Amino acid sequence: MRDLTALPDLRLALVQTTLSWHDRAANLAHFEDFLESARGAHLIVLPEMFTTGFSMESEALAEPEQGPTYAWLQAQARRLDAVITGSLIIRAADGSHRNRLLWARPDGEVLHYDKRHLFRMAGEHKHYTPGETQALFELKGWRIRPLICYDLRFPVWSRDPHGTDLLLYTANWPAARRHHWNRLLPARAVENLCYVAAVNRVGEDGKGHAYSGDSQVLDFQGETMLDTGGGDGVFLATLSAAHLASYRERFPAYLDADSFSIQP
Repeated sequence: MRDLTALPDLRLALVQTTLSWHDRAANLAHFEDFLESARGAHLIVLPEMFTTGFSMESEALAEPEQGPTYAWLQAQARRLDAVITGSLIIRAADGSHRNRLLWARPDGEVLHYDKRHLFRMAGEHKHYTPGETQALFELKGWRIRPLICYDLRFPVWSRDPHGTDLLLYTANWPAARRHHWNRLLPARAVENLCYVAAVNRVGEDGKGHAYSGDSQVLDFQGETMLDTGGGDGVFLATLSAAHLASYRERFPAYLDADSFSIQP
């Protein structure tokens, strides 16, 4: 059993902003303007498809696995001495297109998670290949599990078999369904007895879809620690491992969880 009380507090920076449609250079320059405000955070979180907006033009927009945004994330992680993460369109080594979250560490290592649940209502399943495995990353001793947007709707995939301390969602979640976002996020926190952080975008995309933001951080009881509303900028929150450990000790519902397996 890990001693969570020995872990340091975890400082998060959530970057909620507009995205330029299909314009990687403009988006990376835009994020660089924000990132200095995130200095001091251990983990900086960008939205889903932060270089392009949520696009189905995977063939035209995909980057190679170690392309320009991969290098940009490495440089920003080193510069800010923090992990920086978000998803983008990647052409994998096998030729498939992936909605891939990159997890860039200050030491130069980059890990990844491929989105499992592809949003068929936009045809995402026709243009991208789904991921098959969950990812679990460690930062300052914290166990962090990243998920992407539509994954939020699937509690089995979000369910915790790993002793996760923080569930992390990066998204382009439209304003038309914001009430789903605001109900599902607390549910994921409560059922997994962990913190939840979720980053969405604001503004309008090239298809005319509006995004309301609502990026947030929730504690292990689903209580709001941070709610960005429709703001545009960098938003900070600090998580306490000691508070998480204390709650799990008082209310160890995880001891009665059902065992299960997920098929590829």
